[in-house]
Amino acid sequence: MNERLKPVALFDGEIVWQAFLNAFKKLNPAQQIKNPVMFVVLVGSILTTVLYFQALIGQGEAPAGFILAVTGWLWFTVLFANFAEAIAEGRSRAQAASLRKAKQDIAARKLLAPRHDAEFSLISSTKLRQHDIVLVNAGEFIPGDGDVIEGVASVDESAITGESAPVIRESGGDFSAVTGGTRVLSDWLVIRITTNPGESFLDRMIAMVEGAKRQKTPNEIALTILLVALTIVFLLVTVTLLPFSFYSVEVAKSGQPVTLTVLIALLVCLIPTTIGGLLSAIGVAGMGRMMQKNVIATSGRAVEAAGDVDVLLLDKTGTITLGNRQASSFIPAGGVTEQILADTAQLASLADETPEGRSIVVLAREKFGFRERDIQSLGATFVPFSAQSRMSGVNLDGRQIRKGASDAMRAYVKEFGGDFPPQVEAAVDEVARRGSTPLVVAEGNRILGVIELKDIVKGGIKERFAELRRMGIKTIMITGDNRLTAAAIAAEAGVDDFLAEATPEQKLKLIRAYQAEGRLVAMTGDGTNDAPALAQADVAVAMNSGTQAAKEASNMVDLDSNPTKLIAIVETGKQMLMTRGSLTTFSIANDIAKYFAIIPAAFITTYPALGALNVMHLATPASAILSAVIFNALIIVALIPLALKGVKYRPIGAAALLRNNLFIYGLGGIVVPFAGIKLIDMTLSALRLI
Repeated sequence: MNERLKPVALFDGEIVWQAFLNAFKKLNPAQQIKNPVMFVVLVGSILTTVLYFQALIGQGEAPAGFILAVTGWLWFTVLFANFAEAIAEGRSRAQAASLRKAKQDIAARKLLAPRHDAEFSLISSTKLRQHDIVLVNAGEFIPGDGDVIEGVASVDESAITGESAPVIRESGGDFSAVTGGTRVLSDWLVIRITTNPGESFLDRMIAMVEGAKRQKTPNEIALTILLVALTIVFLLVTVTLLPFSFYSVEVAKSGQPVTLTVLIALLVCLIPTTIGGLLSAIGVAGMGRMMQKNVIATSGRAVEAAGDVDVLLLDKTGTITLGNRQASSFIPAGGVTEQILADTAQLASLADETPEGRSIVVLAREKFGFRERDIQSLGATFVPFSAQSRMSGVNLDGRQIRKGASDAMRAYVKEFGGDFPPQVEAAVDEVARRGSTPLVVAEGNRILGVIELKDIVKGGIKERFAELRRMGIKTIMITGDNRLTAAAIAAEAGVDDFLAEATPEQKLKLIRAYQAEGRLVAMTGDGTNDAPALAQADVAVAMNSGTQAAKEASNMVDLDSNPTKLIAIVETGKQMLMTRGSLTTFSIANDIAKYFAIIPAAFITTYPALGALNVMHLATPASAILSAVIFNALIIVALIPLALKGVKYRPIGAAALLRNNLFIYGLGGIVVPFAGIKLIDMTLSALRLI
C-alpha cells in the first residue's frame, strides 16, 4: 500500500512492446473501420499487396520491386498509426494498474451498533455492503468508501493521491468522506460504508482511467467528420483519374496510363493520414495527462470541455485563500491592554483544536511569549463551540471567558448586564471592511477586545487570474461571506467578480445564466450543497476529500483535493485542443508538397509539361512517388511524442493562438515535407534503391 501514483514514462519498455503487439491486433477491420482515414489506408495496403503478388507471376502493372516498396510503406503507415493509439492506451492501462495495487482484501470490523465501543465481527471487506458500519483503528486500512460518523483521525491517502502528507478526516462537515484502501495513522474512525462491492471509488477510477473505453468528444467527432469528408473527396478525385488517364493516352497516342499502385499511393498521401493516424492517440493521451495531474476524468468530453471553458467559478476558502483564517492582531477595548487581551484569548483557545483556535495560541506566544498551559492541570472546563451559541471558551477559577461572533457576544454580555462598547463596535466594523473576521473576547459581562482572523490570499494567485483573463476566461469567486468581506478578498485576489452569501440556489442560478449566454462554465466544489451546481456546470471538479454527493454530481475528481487544480485542468483541456488543432493544420498543409511530388510523376509521360511542377527536381517518377509515401509514413512516427505529450501550453488569446498555429504548423506543414521528400529521394538515389 506504499505504492504512489506516478506518471508513466513516455516510452516505457514494457508498454512499447505490448503496443507493438497490439498494433497488429488492431489490423482487424472491425476495429480499423472506427478510424475511417486509416481504414482507407488499410484497404489500399491490401490492394497493393494483391498487385505485388500479381506482378510476381508476370502480370504486374508495374515492376514488382516498386509495388513491394509502396506496399511495405503503406503497411508501415497503418501499423504505426495503430502503434500510436496503442501506446496511449498502454500508458492509461499502466496508470490503472498502479491503482489496482491499492486494492486488497482487508479484514473489516463490522460493528453491530453505530458507536466505537459496540460489539463487532471480523469479516472480509469484499462482503461489506452499503450502510454497514465499521471501526478502523490506527495502523489499519479503511476497508471501503464511506463517511465518518464518529471520531477524528489522520489518514494516509498516498496510495490513492500520491501525496505523502496525511489528512484529517472527521465526522460531520465536508471532510468526512474516506476512500477504501487508505490507512488510518492515528486514533480511530467509525465509518458508514457508502458503496457495494465493485462500486467503490477505486473501482470507478480504474474504469475511468482505461483509455480503451474512452468515448469520442463532440469536437473529435466533428473533426472525424471533416477528415471523412476530405477522404471521400480525394477518393472520388483519385477514382476519376484512372479513366481520365486512359482517355488522355488514347487521345495523345503517347505515354502510359497511370497504374493502380500510383493511384493508391496518391490517395494515401493526399488524405489527412497524419492527423487520422494520431487522432485517437491525442484523445487517449489527453485523459492520461489529467491522470498525471492526479485528476480522474469520467469522460473525454469533460477534458475537452475544459479547453473551451470561458467562466470559472471558484470557492474562496482553500482555493483563493489558504483555507483557514489565521489570527493576525489583537485589538483591545478601552481600559484593556493588548497583553491582557492576548493572555485571555489564549486561555479561551487552549482546548480549541480548530486551525483558528491554534493560530490564536500561536499569535499570543509570538507577541508576548505566553507559554501554552495545560487546561486540565489548571482544573479548567472547556466550553466547545456550537452552532447555537456561536462561541466557545473556558471556565477557570470562577472566571468565565468566551470568544465568538460579535452578535453572539453582544447578546451574551447583555444577558449578564454588560454592554457592548462603541469602540469595540467600531473595531468590529473596521475588521470586516478589511475582509477579515472579527472574533470578540469577553470575561463575564465585560468585553475585552477583538481578535482579527484574516484570510490569507495564496501567493501568486493574482498572477494566475491575470493569465486566465488574457485567455478570455472570466473568474468568479464564490463565498458564504458577507458582501463587504467578499469584496475585499476579491479585490486583493484579482478576480473579475464574486458571489457573496452564496446559497445552493444562487450558485445554480448563476451557472444557468452564463450557460444561457452560450458560455461554458467550470466549477469546483466539495460539499453536498455544491452538488446541484456541480451537476449543472459543464466542467465540474469534486474534491476527493468531499462528500459522496459532490463526487457523483461531478465529471472530474481531484485526488489531491486541491481546488486550485481547476486552473491546471483548464490548461490541460486547452493543451489537448491546441495539440489536435496544431496537428490538423500540419496534416492538411503538408499535402501541398505531396501534390508537387506525385502529380508530375504520375502524369509526366502523358503530359510532359507537368515536369515544370517538379520543383523539387526529384530523380525519377518512381522515386518521387515512393519518397512521398515514405515521408507520409515517417511523419506519423515523428509526431507520436508530440501527440502524447501535447503542444506546450501558453496562456494567450484565441487570435494569437490561431496566428501561431498557422505560422508554426501551417508553414511548417508546407516546408518540412518539401525538405523531407527531397532528402528521402536523394537517399534512394544514392543507394540505388530505385
